[in-house]
Amino acid sequence: MMKLFYAPGTVAAASLIALCETGADFDPVRLNFAGKQQTKPEYLAINPKGRVPALVTTNGIITETAAVLTYIAETNPAANLIPTDPFERAKMHEMISYLAATVHVNHAHKLRGHRWADQQSSHDDMTAKVAQNMLDCFGLIETTLDKGPWIIGAQYTIADAHLYIVESWLAGDGVPLEKLPNVAAHFDRMNKRPAVQRALDIMG
Repeated sequence: MMKLFYAPGTVAAASLIALCETGADFDPVRLNFAGKQQTKPEYLAINPKGRVPALVTTNGIITETAAVLTYIAETNPAANLIPTDPFERAKMHEMISYLAATVHVNHAHKLRGHRWADQQSSHDDMTAKVAQNMLDCFGLIETTLDKGPWIIGAQYTIADAHLYIVESWLAGDGVPLEKLPNVAAHFDRMNKRPAVQRALDIMG
């Protein structure tokens, strides 16, 4: 049985949703980030990066959201979480890459400024830019959602699970969903999915 290490409020929740979508058996393992459990030797032996998600499989351990989501989708083809069309599959990965490499980093500037700078004034500057940077990013995502209910159009994919978790950070980042009607509608559709509700129940 697979084992997923996650923490509530983190991007690892996207992988939890994807697993719930598949109906596969897995063991969710909650880490206490407030207690710095992710920095303890026991977890660093699983993921030396000290981050989540980490997915333990029969073949080994996978880290990084894009890799974990893709593995879940490709090993559970009946769930239809990844497009078969090469262009649509590329567009899905395009969104996942954008969320991981740009949007998530912009969000992290609010509370993780120590990763990039030592001076408090630098942290303050980064924090002050978070709302505008996130609004700019989601302005692009807003137009992408014009073409259908899901991020690549008609088909629901792992990119939607990833997007949903990042959407859930917007209010805390100072970006009202009312400014982004397509994003707000996507967030609402996601909240109504049984797999999302199951994942939220697991996280507590």
